[in-house]
Amino acid sequence: MAEFGRIDILVNCAGITGKTGIKSHEVDLNDFQRVLKVNLLGSFITFQAVIGPMLQRNYGRILHIASISGKEGNAGMLAYSTSKAAVIGMTKVQGKEYAGTNIRINALAPAVIRTELVARMPEEQVRYMTDKIPMKRCGTLEEFAAMAEFIVSPENSFTTGFTYDLSGGRAVY
Repeated sequence: MAEFGRIDILVNCAGITGKTGIKSHEVDLNDFQRVLKVNLLGSFITFQAVIGPMLQRNYGRILHIASISGKEGNAGMLAYSTSKAAVIGMTKVQGKEYAGTNIRINALAPAVIRTELVARMPEEQVRYMTDKIPMKRCGTLEEFAAMAEFIVSPENSFTTGFTYDLSGGRAVY
C-alpha cells in the first residue's frame, strides 16, 4: 500500500441491494450471501487494509456507509437490511477498539439518496421507502457529501463508533 502514499481517510461506500420486493422466505441464499460479501465483508476487508498504516501514524478517519434500513429494516429487503445492520454493529465495535488512538471510526445511515443503486430498484420499492420519510423526498448527493465530509474531518475528533442519520426525519433517535 506504500505505493499509494499515506492513507488518512477511508470511506466504505460500495453497496448492492440484491433482489428486493420479496419476503424473507423467498430470498435466495446465493443472493443473500452475495449482498453480505459486498456490503459487509467488503467494508471489513478494506478496513483491515488501512488500519495498520493508520495505527503507525496514529491518525485516521474511517466512514462505513450503512443505511437507515440497517437500523429499522425495510420489508422486502432482507439481505440489504441485514448487511447494513451488520455494518452498524461492526462500526460500534471498531470505534470502541480504537478509541484510545487518534483514529475515528463512524458510520453514516442515509435514507433514500438518489443514486444509481436507487435508480435500479423497482419504483414501488423506492416509493415504499420514500413514503416513510417525513420530508417526502429523497436526499441529494450534495447533502450526503457534506455530512460525510464532516464525519471524516479532523474537527470530528470526539465521536467514534457512532452512526449518523441522514434520513429526512425518518430516524430521530
